[in-house]
Amino acid sequence: MAAEDQAATTETATVKNVLGTALQTCCTSPMTGFYRDGLCQTGPQDRGVHVVCAQLTEAFLRYTKAQGNDLSTPQPAYRFPGLKPGDRWCLCAARWKEALDDGVAPPVVLAATHKAALQYVSLEDLQANAVQ
Repeated sequence: MAAEDQAATTETATVKNVLGTALQTCCTSPMTGFYRDGLCQTGPQDRGVHVVCAQLTEAFLRYTKAQGNDLSTPQPAYRFPGLKPGDRWCLCAARWKEALDDGVAPPVVLAATHKAALQYVSLEDLQANAVQ
């Protein structure tokens, strides 16, 4: 294993979710995450802080489209397939909180939601909206 590959593997292994355990994969089909690696990881270039792994609903997709972020229409130029209800996707923490405040937050996958989400929303709110 190359040194940089080993370093990346070690770094990924130490990333924590909101439960304090290793961050789990959110979705690989479609491939999600700011880095398009299936994980809701974040870094300095991720201005939107895409750390909440959500299972999308029709209500949320309509809501976010009305807010100017259309997640349901395919964008081939960006290798974006368009999302549908039931898909899992790494959402911006602030948008998820906004949707929560407006009563349309999609359920979250706690084990795949990065601990950075706790800077925007409480663990209690995330747990109350967890995928069952």
